[in-house]
Amino acid sequence: MVKTYIIAKQSLHIKEFVMHFGEAQEISVTDIIQFYQGLEKDIKRSTVDWRIYELKNEGILHRVSRGVYSLHEVRHYIPEITRSNKLLYTSFKNQFPFVEGCLWHTMWINEFMLHQVGRFYTILEVEKDFMEAVFYGLKELGKEIYLNPSEEVLDKYVSSKKAPLIIISLVSEAPIQKVNGINTVTLEKMLVDLVCNETLFAAQQGVELKRIFRSAHEKYAISETKLLRYASRRNKKEEVETLYRDVQRNGNKL
Repeated sequence: MVKTYIIAKQSLHIKEFVMHFGEAQEISVTDIIQFYQGLEKDIKRSTVDWRIYELKNEGILHRVSRGVYSLHEVRHYIPEITRSNKLLYTSFKNQFPFVEGCLWHTMWINEFMLHQVGRFYTILEVEKDFMEAVFYGLKELGKEIYLNPSEEVLDKYVSSKKAPLIIISLVSEAPIQKVNGINTVTLEKMLVDLVCNETLFAAQQGVELKRIFRSAHEKYAISETKLLRYASRRNKKEEVETLYRDVQRNGNKL
C-alpha cells in the first residue's frame, strides 16, 4: 500500500511541476495537460484529471475558478451583504422576478483604497430594456433614486444624499456572483467597472486606481481570464490588461 502511494506520488512529478509553473499567476487544465504530455507523450486525459485531483489533495494546486488553478492558496472576494442590501434586492425581485440584476455598494471599494472616500452609492445594474421600469417601480417605494446620472447630476444632487440608489445598465455576461441570495459583483467585475465608468467612479481614478488594482491583487484571487473577457465586452481590454500586468510586474511599486 505504501509502495503504491509512493509510485503514485512520483507520477505527479511535483518538483518539476512547481518549477515549471512557479511564475504563473494562473494554470489552466490545458497548461497541465501540455506539461504532462511533455513528460509522457501518450498520457490519457483521465490520467491528467486524476493527477489534478491528487495535486489538489497534496496542497500543490488551489482552485481559482472552473478549470483554472494556482500554486498559491487563494482567497476569494465575497462582499458583506447588509440587511438594507437584502431588503432592496428583495423589493426589486418582487416587482421584477424575471429581470437580471446586480446589486452592490461603492463603500466596498474603500477596502482597496488609500484615500478613503465619504460619498457612497448603492448601485443596481439591470438589463438595459428594463432600466426605466425598475427606476419608476423602486421610486414608488420612496427611494432616493437616479437613473444613469450624468456628472452634473452626481455633483449637484446625488453627492448630498444620504443613501442614493443609482440604476445603470447591466452588461450581458458580466461576471457576477450570488451572495446570501443576492446577485452582486465579483472582484473582476468591480475592477473593470472602475476603469469603464470614470464619471461614476471619479474618486477611484489616477494613482488611486493603480492602488486599487494592486491591493485587490495582493488580497484576493483574480481570474485573469474572467477579468479580461469582461474588459473585452466593455471595450477596455487594453487599459485593464495594462493595469493588471503592471501590478503583476511591479507589486507594491506605484
